[in-house]
Amino acid sequence: MTLTTPGLLFPAISLLLLAYTNRFLVLAQLIRELNAREGESIRPLVRAQIDNLRKRIKLIRFMQVWGVVAFLLCTFSMFALFIDIALTGIILFGASLCCLILSLFTSLYEIHISCDAIEIELQNIEKKPTA
Repeated sequence: MTLTTPGLLFPAISLLLLAYTNRFLVLAQLIRELNAREGESIRPLVRAQIDNLRKRIKLIRFMQVWGVVAFLLCTFSMFALFIDIALTGIILFGASLCCLILSLFTSLYEIHISCDAIEIELQNIEKKPTA
């Protein structure tokens, strides 16, 4: 294995972390808007959304943590390969891939929960009277 093998993951992990950060920022903005809009009392629909948002924030944190760990392990792998410790470099690269897989599976689950949030909104729309 050469230095370029783990180097191939750098752009992919960087883009993933950027996407995860964007998801986090969108959720944070949505939470702030909900807080401002709801005032003193909270509707049952919003209560369901709050539970969903809380779950999603925790998942995004988990996604980011595993993404950063994957990035660090990939960097350590490149360093080990650079100083000619090939076996350590290979093991670190494998661990980096495992962390990246964890991050991606968590991302899939977060997307699933995101769809649940949209379903809550659709159910609310269906309850409204037709004109």
